Amino acid sequence: MTATARKPSNSAKPADVCQIECVHRDAVARAARALKPESTLQRLGEFYKALGDPTRLKIITALVREELCVCDIACLTGMSESAISHQLRVLRAARLVKYRRQGRIVYYSLADSHVADIIEQGLRHAEE
Repeated sequence: MTATARKPSNSAKPADVCQIECVHRDAVARAARALKPESTLQRLGEFYKALGDPTRLKIITALVREELCVCDIACLTGMSESAISHQLRVLRAARLVKYRRQGRIVYYSLADSHVADIIEQGLRHAEE
Protein backbone atom coordinates (compact mmCIF):
# COMPACT_ATOMS: atom_id res chain seq x y z
CA MET A 1 0.00 0.00 0.00
CA THR A 2 1.46 3.32 -1.10
CA ALA A 3 -0.05 6.67 -0.20
CA THR A 4 0.75 9.99 -1.76
CA ALA A 5 -0.67 13.16 -0.31
CA ARG A 6 -2.76 15.18 -2.72
CA LYS A 7 -1.49 18.58 -3.69
CA PRO A 8 -3.52 21.37 -2.14
CA SER A 9 -6.00 22.87 -4.54
CA ASN A 10 -7.92 26.09 -4.62
CA SER A 11 -11.24 24.32 -4.14
CA ALA A 12 -12.25 22.49 -0.98
CA LYS A 13 -12.71 18.72 -1.25
CA PRO A 14 -15.96 17.15 -0.10
CA ALA A 15 -15.75 14.91 2.95
CA ASP A 16 -16.60 11.81 0.88
CA VAL A 17 -13.57 12.16 -1.45
CA CYS A 18 -10.13 10.72 -0.61
CA GLN A 19 -7.53 13.27 0.37
CA ILE A 20 -4.76 11.15 -1.17
CA GLU A 21 -4.13 9.65 -4.61
CA CYS A 22 -4.49 6.00 -5.68
CA VAL A 23 -3.26 3.98 -2.74
CA HIS A 24 -4.37 0.38 -3.03
CA ARG A 25 -2.70 -0.58 -6.30
CA ASP A 26 -3.35 -4.30 -5.72
CA ALA A 27 -7.07 -3.65 -5.21
CA VAL A 28 -7.16 -1.45 -8.32
CA ALA A 29 -5.44 -4.20 -10.33
CA ARG A 30 -7.98 -6.80 -9.14
CA ALA A 31 -10.88 -4.47 -9.95
CA ALA A 32 -9.41 -3.78 -13.40
CA ARG A 33 -9.23 -7.51 -14.15
CA ALA A 34 -12.89 -7.89 -13.12
CA LEU A 35 -14.13 -5.10 -15.41
CA LYS A 36 -16.24 -6.27 -18.32
CA PRO A 37 -15.70 -5.17 -21.93
CA GLU A 38 -17.21 -1.82 -22.90
CA SER A 39 -19.71 -3.55 -25.25
CA THR A 40 -21.02 -5.69 -22.38
CA LEU A 41 -21.38 -2.65 -20.12
CA GLN A 42 -23.21 -0.82 -22.91
CA ARG A 43 -25.73 -3.68 -23.21
CA LEU A 44 -26.12 -3.76 -19.43
CA GLY A 45 -26.83 -0.03 -19.43
CA GLU A 46 -29.49 -0.50 -22.11
CA PHE A 47 -30.97 -3.34 -20.06
CA TYR A 48 -31.34 -1.15 -16.97
CA LYS A 49 -32.48 1.85 -19.01
CA ALA A 50 -35.35 -0.26 -20.35
CA LEU A 51 -36.27 -1.11 -16.77
CA GLY A 52 -36.17 2.55 -15.74
CA ASP A 53 -39.71 3.33 -16.87
CA PRO A 54 -42.68 2.63 -14.54
CA THR A 55 -44.93 1.47 -17.40
CA ARG A 56 -42.34 -1.00 -18.65
CA LEU A 57 -41.78 -2.21 -15.09
CA LYS A 58 -45.51 -2.76 -14.72
CA ILE A 59 -45.52 -4.82 -17.93
CA ILE A 60 -42.47 -6.84 -16.89
CA THR A 61 -43.88 -7.45 -13.41
CA ALA A 62 -47.12 -8.75 -14.91
CA LEU A 63 -45.17 -11.04 -17.24
CA VAL A 64 -43.25 -12.57 -14.33
CA ARG A 65 -46.37 -14.62 -13.54
CA GLU A 66 -47.61 -15.54 -17.02
CA GLU A 67 -47.57 -14.64 -20.68
CA LEU A 68 -50.12 -12.07 -21.79
CA CYS A 69 -51.34 -10.83 -25.13
CA VAL A 70 -50.96 -7.18 -26.13
CA CYS A 71 -54.66 -6.43 -25.63
CA ASP A 72 -54.60 -7.96 -22.12
CA ILE A 73 -51.55 -5.85 -21.19
CA ALA A 74 -53.37 -2.77 -22.52
CA CYS A 75 -56.39 -3.65 -20.38
CA LEU A 76 -54.19 -4.24 -17.32
CA THR A 77 -52.39 -0.90 -17.67
CA GLY A 78 -55.28 1.20 -18.96
CA MET A 79 -53.21 2.20 -21.98
CA SER A 80 -53.85 1.86 -25.70
CA GLU A 81 -52.58 -1.19 -27.59
CA SER A 82 -50.43 1.17 -29.66
CA ALA A 83 -48.76 2.60 -26.54
CA ILE A 84 -48.22 -0.89 -25.14
CA SER A 85 -46.76 -2.09 -28.44
CA HIS A 86 -44.26 0.75 -28.31
CA GLN A 87 -43.21 -0.19 -24.77
CA LEU A 88 -42.95 -3.86 -25.76
CA ARG A 89 -40.66 -2.94 -28.67
CA VAL A 90 -38.32 -1.23 -26.20
CA LEU A 91 -38.39 -4.30 -23.95
CA ARG A 92 -37.76 -6.60 -26.93
CA ALA A 93 -34.81 -4.49 -28.07
CA ALA A 94 -33.33 -4.86 -24.57
CA ARG A 95 -33.92 -8.63 -24.81
CA LEU A 96 -36.20 -8.61 -21.78
CA VAL A 97 -39.28 -10.07 -23.48
CA LYS A 98 -40.05 -12.37 -26.37
CA TYR A 99 -43.26 -12.96 -28.28
CA ARG A 100 -45.14 -15.62 -30.16
CA ARG A 101 -48.00 -15.23 -32.58
CA GLN A 102 -51.06 -17.46 -32.41
CA GLY A 103 -53.38 -16.54 -35.25
CA ARG A 104 -54.24 -12.87 -34.83
CA ILE A 105 -53.07 -12.70 -31.22
CA VAL A 106 -49.51 -11.88 -30.12
CA TYR A 107 -48.45 -13.21 -26.73
CA TYR A 108 -45.53 -11.81 -24.75
CA SER A 109 -43.47 -13.49 -22.05
CA LEU A 110 -40.18 -12.84 -20.32
CA ALA A 111 -37.14 -13.65 -22.42
CA ASP A 112 -35.75 -16.04 -19.81
CA SER A 113 -35.75 -16.88 -16.11
CA HIS A 114 -32.91 -14.43 -15.42
CA VAL A 115 -35.27 -11.54 -16.09
CA ALA A 116 -37.79 -12.87 -13.57
CA ASP A 117 -35.02 -13.34 -11.00
CA ILE A 118 -33.79 -9.76 -11.46
CA ILE A 119 -37.30 -8.33 -11.17
CA GLU A 120 -38.15 -10.39 -8.10
CA GLN A 121 -34.90 -9.40 -6.38
CA GLY A 122 -35.48 -5.76 -7.30
CA LEU A 123 -38.99 -5.89 -5.86
CA ARG A 124 -37.71 -7.40 -2.62
CA HIS A 125 -35.12 -4.64 -2.39
CA ALA A 126 -37.70 -1.92 -3.11
CA GLU A 127 -40.08 -3.30 -0.47
CA GLU A 128 -37.46 -3.40 2.32
